[in-house]
Amino acid sequence: MISEDPYLWLEEVEGEAALAWVAERNAETQAALASGPGFAALKERLREALDAPDRIPYVARHGAFLYNFWRDAGHARGVWRRTTLEQYRTDAPRWEILLDVDALAAAEDTQWMWAGARIRHPECDRALVRLSRDGGDAVVVREFDLATRAFVEGGFQVAEAKTDIEWIDADTVFVGTDFGPGTLTASGYPRTVRSWRRGTPLAAAALVFEGETDDVAAGGRHDSTPGFERDFVERSVDFHHSELYLVTGEGSLVRIEVPADSSAYAHREHLIVLLKSDWLGHRAGSLLAFGFDSFLAGDRTAEALFTPDARTALAGHAWTRHHLILEILHDVSTRIEVLTPAPGAGWARSSLADVPALSAVTVLDTDPDVSDEFFLDVSGFLQPSTLCHGTIGGPTQILKQAPARFDAAGLAVEQFFALSPDGTRVPYFVIGPDRAAAGPGPALLYGYGGFEVSLTPSYGAVPGRAWLERGGTYVVANIRGGGEYGPGWHRAALGADRVRAFEDFAAVARDLVARNVTTPAMLGATGGSNGGLLMGAMATRYPELFGAIVAQVPLLDMLRFHQLLAGASWIAEYGDPDDPEDRVHLRELSPYHRIAADRVCPPLLLMTSTRDDRVHPGHARKAAARLRELGHRVLFHENTGGGHAGGDNEQYAHNNALKHAFLWRHLSPTAVE
Repeated sequence: MISEDPYLWLEEVEGEAALAWVAERNAETQAALASGPGFAALKERLREALDAPDRIPYVARHGAFLYNFWRDAGHARGVWRRTTLEQYRTDAPRWEILLDVDALAAAEDTQWMWAGARIRHPECDRALVRLSRDGGDAVVVREFDLATRAFVEGGFQVAEAKTDIEWIDADTVFVGTDFGPGTLTASGYPRTVRSWRRGTPLAAAALVFEGETDDVAAGGRHDSTPGFERDFVERSVDFHHSELYLVTGEGSLVRIEVPADSSAYAHREHLIVLLKSDWLGHRAGSLLAFGFDSFLAGDRTAEALFTPDARTALAGHAWTRHHLILEILHDVSTRIEVLTPAPGAGWARSSLADVPALSAVTVLDTDPDVSDEFFLDVSGFLQPSTLCHGTIGGPTQILKQAPARFDAAGLAVEQFFALSPDGTRVPYFVIGPDRAAAGPGPALLYGYGGFEVSLTPSYGAVPGRAWLERGGTYVVANIRGGGEYGPGWHRAALGADRVRAFEDFAAVARDLVARNVTTPAMLGATGGSNGGLLMGAMATRYPELFGAIVAQVPLLDMLRFHQLLAGASWIAEYGDPDDPEDRVHLRELSPYHRIAADRVCPPLLLMTSTRDDRVHPGHARKAAARLRELGHRVLFHENTGGGHAGGDNEQYAHNNALKHAFLWRHLSPTAVE
């Protein structure tokens, strides 16, 4: 393990020497992968799928209109647009273009990318548009008039920062942003919540709440439900603990006394609480409903809307005007239930939709202030998305169906369970040809394993075209650290127990070999962000299990992550490098510090972005430099733009073509032979 870090200079994001080093590595990777036979054709096929005009244009309802953001070959940065439900039902809806981001970027000579908008409710007449410079998390905010389709001259505007902003009324917003020294947390997010009146300077916004420097963030929220208008402030103490306050009419704050690790919000007359630990006799993972006013008065009588079991967890929930829709995971497949409150008689339960096995259904949108309308998306690994629309109590109709994007002939989906060293059964999905008949072949194993993120079945044109069509098998591992089985599944891999996620992933890799799906030489692994940490662990702990590994926007230096960009916000997930007790396990977990000359590594491709202001590009840069120094096989690629989530379709297609060209080169039968 390294004792001193000779590559700190690579943490200078736009340092001259660092960018020169990046340019050299990019040129090497381009020469090694992009000049090979078939690369251009693969990239073009991926770009074609990403830009396809017959993709489903997913929408969200605000008032009378359905809003959509759309990218295609003619709109690389995209257009924000809207239509009516009547038009949306047609094969070729008429869209009203609200904002052309490509045109705005050209007019202002800035590489703007869309970062979303907050529309004012219930009027739905104005929006707070968020624009990111080249894909970073930091944004500028500008007020937008939806009737005139133009930015409001003299309206609300906030300069580039990791701003949190929310409508209160037509002339007031909650805002948290960079107000100068001391107003941001150590993670770079707003530490204060202020009330800003139209026509007054931002600097004069009135202080509503002030958190601590070591908090993750603070934010203000307005509940605009007619008849239940309320203001709240939330303090995120760390990634998994928060405090919720009701802002009274006098401007004072009343703490909502729920467990700090729970999630809570008001909905009409209810206080809804999602538990992460046991409370009031209810199990972690339960969804509870209290009377809002009675709770504030001290009444802790709750009704359990959902109670988990060992194989079942709540994946999500959404309100309509009179009902609550639950998305429930059972062994990582989804079912949908509808709950209907009956005064004095609890909540009636019914099923909303039949969902095919080994697939997922997601509630995309509802209109809880007005109607019982819902939009559902149903998909699976080999099942293109189907968008359904309906009203609870009425029929459900198919609105849109995506066509197949890759040839799935001869492919099947199966679910298996691997046994981790401590006896835990770890589910995973296998998508590919019949290996019992064909024998072992190239396989690509994907995982994440952190922050209670669940990996559910979904249709992917990119892995379909880049991997499955070429004869590969694609595998998704539902390891601990995720949320597939609720809060306990996540907590099992927190802090020093992060190794449980690593052991689970390695167990799946071994199980694939035992089932004759693949061999270690033909097995690749890929993951990004926290999944990039997982990939670093595989390369430095279990190199014998893999023939090649790709880590995207990875977290790799576990002793300095808290000092780099948003890294301090993840201390609750991993531990605190400044705490001597945590530092012991973090050094042991840190892939960067486990790189050594005498430890064989499989071929690695590390990918990052100069504009990633969430996971610092220094993680991937330093690891690549260290691997190169010690003679390991490593390629490195860094986008100059794109941010943490990736850039436009051109960048996304290029990066995925590089990734799959690298993997196929090392894992294909001819390469292994």
